[in-house]
Amino acid sequence: MANYERSKERQIKKLNNLKDKNEKQAKKGDAIVDIDLSGTQLKKWVVNNTERKLTEPQNSLLAKGLNFAVSVDRIPNEDFIVATEKASWKLTSGEAQNLRAEVAGVLKSVKIPKSNISKDERQALKQLKKDKSILIMGADKGRSTVVTATDEYEEKVNTLLSDKKTYEKLKGDPTGSYKRKLVGILQRLKKEEKIDDGQYKLLYPTAGNTPRIYCTTKIHKEGYPVRPIVDYMGSIAYQTSKALAEILSPMVGKTVHHVTNSRELAEELATVKIDDEDIFNSHDVVSLFTNTPINKTLEIVTEYLDSDTTLKQRTLLNTKDIIELLEFVLTTFMEWLEQRAIANAPVACQPKLWKRYVDDILEIIARGTTQELTEHLNSADPTNNIKFTYEEEAEGKLPFLDTLINRKEDGSVKLTVYRKKTHADQYLNFASQHPLHQKLGVVRTLLDRKDSIVTEEEDKQQEEARVKQALNRCGYPNWAIEKVKQQMTDKSKAKKKQKDKTAEKNNGMVVIPYVQGVSERLQRVFKKHNIQTAMKPHNTLKNNLVHPKDKTEDAKTFDCV
Repeated sequence: MANYERSKERQIKKLNNLKDKNEKQAKKGDAIVDIDLSGTQLKKWVVNNTERKLTEPQNSLLAKGLNFAVSVDRIPNEDFIVATEKASWKLTSGEAQNLRAEVAGVLKSVKIPKSNISKDERQALKQLKKDKSILIMGADKGRSTVVTATDEYEEKVNTLLSDKKTYEKLKGDPTGSYKRKLVGILQRLKKEEKIDDGQYKLLYPTAGNTPRIYCTTKIHKEGYPVRPIVDYMGSIAYQTSKALAEILSPMVGKTVHHVTNSRELAEELATVKIDDEDIFNSHDVVSLFTNTPINKTLEIVTEYLDSDTTLKQRTLLNTKDIIELLEFVLTTFMEWLEQRAIANAPVACQPKLWKRYVDDILEIIARGTTQELTEHLNSADPTNNIKFTYEEEAEGKLPFLDTLINRKEDGSVKLTVYRKKTHADQYLNFASQHPLHQKLGVVRTLLDRKDSIVTEEEDKQQEEARVKQALNRCGYPNWAIEKVKQQMTDKSKAKKKQKDKTAEKNNGMVVIPYVQGVSERLQRVFKKHNIQTAMKPHNTLKNNLVHPKDKTEDAKTFDCV
């Protein structure tokens, strides 16, 4: 009886603490900025490229962003059960039985969460799903949602595919013959003991989907042209390509000219001094993905592999084996091309600084030499496929990646965050059915970018104010932003938590759909059995509305139970 009373007191105390916490947050005055969906903000978030006028609920729904997860009207029990069975593989028979019983207990007692969209918006979702006259998709750059007429989209894609220099119409589907060829190679490598049975099963093409093309709309360009993207997932060489990437990736990015991200670029520019007679300039490759010469790339990869002394530590495959499997590598070609271009550049336009991210290049060159350097770069590729365009600094400023480079009077550089005119300031909506830690991750990413890129304190304050305003518009209360700021300053606590995690026994990880009030309870159940959980949104607007690709036949669906 005494134990019961003590337990009762503890639970009452927890409940009162929770009530106090909620009341404090309610008193903080975290008013969310109202979104004017009739004006500028709507036009940034929803780009309607059709003659059809969307209803107010349709606009309101799409303005939430395509990554917005709508609350479910049915608990996805099947997905939770599959995750539980996967988690049971590393447990003993008794532990697995206990896990199943605990999960079943949770699923029997849960309730469907409250809807996070209005009744009118839910009806709008049904209407948009049924309407085949329009296509809804994300913009090519930025997070805007684009509404396009289906006929117009198909016409633009067909026009793109009619370019015979880039695309060739096939008489039939070669997937079957390619699959037989790949299986033959894998069987030979297994027989020669260059891959083991596990690797053979991983690389074996169980799925045989033909890669599918679709396009995204470039809303930042006149006429809304489209950018082609090929979906390679589920194709016969998908797993092989991933394996080759692991083998080849250590060979690239080793030159002093390569940068991996904006943070690294900011560190590089921190000590740069630019003379008055020099300028910042950038070059960009025209359509690199469709113009990279495959045969020349394979020659370059062969040279790299032959000179790689660490290759045998990563794989038993030799150069000939890898080239036989390899179909396309991009970064290696650009690295070879830049080394050739820099080494042979005329003295007058020799870059004093050269930093490249994939096909975007930042340089410091002498004033008046931009055209000469561009002509030199356009002649560097022996196949004559790769061509460059350039942009010079204007009024001492030049955008590169997501940084705006500003030259100061003393020759030093200050950096701020760069946003294109089409940037929508749209982030994951706080009302979305996502775990709280993922929403806080959005805040952390934006604040971390401010700290790592922006160089001067006044600019950092302005950037933080801009971030806070944008997040408020997306429904983020101030307490969420302040919570992340506190976490970022309390680094010692974060390190301690990391140490505690590494000491725990690990029985693997499972991925479960996120349903508010359900997934958190199941996460605690899995944690008791030392199983980590990752949560993914279950019912996003993108899953419901974005279907630009040809539908895959049910029989060809891959990676399913």
